[in-house]
Amino acid sequence: MKLPSVDDLFSTEEQRQEAKLTKIYDIPISEIDDFPDHPYRVLDDEDMQALMDSISERGVITPAMVHKKEDGRYEMISGHRRKRACERLGLETLRCEVVEVSRDEAIILMVDSNSQRSEIAPCDKGRAYKMKLDALKRQGQRTDLTSTPLGEKLSGKDATTVSRVGNETGDSATQIQRYIRLTYLVPELQEFVDEGKIKMRPAVELSFLDEETQRDVVDRIDETEAFPSHDQAIRIRKAFDAGEVDYDRVTDIMAEEKPNQKQKFKWSFDRIRQLIPRGYDDQRAEDYVVKALEYYGRYLQRQREQAR
Repeated sequence: MKLPSVDDLFSTEEQRQEAKLTKIYDIPISEIDDFPDHPYRVLDDEDMQALMDSISERGVITPAMVHKKEDGRYEMISGHRRKRACERLGLETLRCEVVEVSRDEAIILMVDSNSQRSEIAPCDKGRAYKMKLDALKRQGQRTDLTSTPLGEKLSGKDATTVSRVGNETGDSATQIQRYIRLTYLVPELQEFVDEGKIKMRPAVELSFLDEETQRDVVDRIDETEAFPSHDQAIRIRKAFDAGEVDYDRVTDIMAEEKPNQKQKFKWSFDRIRQLIPRGYDDQRAEDYVVKALEYYGRYLQRQREQAR
């Protein structure tokens, strides 16, 4: 039996156009594929648990966004976290808005729809920006998205495109390019960046090294648990550009101790306050503790000598 078309169901042009725009369905989750190379990680963390609790109580309030593929399956554009939450809850369907878009339009929608997340890891953001700018480049000039094609080096006239993307996200053109540079880091360094152990500016400098030199830096970090400062990263890059870098050179540059990496001794003053005579000010209390430690040290030394 032939189903009635939108034009048959609605009498006015306005009603027909509105019906064509509204395409929201409950789609089996088993028929929805993740977006290829999706740049945003979906974590089973506290936020995921909160989302699951919300869906359990009120359902999926905002439909996910998908588009239909040539093979008849659907591809997620926006809603990967909602899909994961529904999967964990054992739900079989996900409420989705179905849109008809090209591959590059899907990429732009995917990035834009996720850009408002409260927490986005730096390297995830870099991958997302790169995907969007590459999509804009492939599209060429489009007055509704950008005034100029995107160049490989994101400079000169191409900076206009990056600036417009920045205006949409709140990041400057320079900051966007820094995020994109993070995508050139080896996975281990990307993880250090996302964990906050390597700051953005030294990470950008390290991104210009080849894979072998980056892994020399990773090995040195693993050995010392010390991370390169911005100045050290600049010097490593200069040595690399001059063809004068190897593991020994990386080791020499990273060998200096930085103030923020000096080991700090922490203790609870409340724990020792009861052992210090009453009425001692801070200076006298410190002297008392030092003398007590010196005495205890001599006691341990005598114990070791007697045990020989």
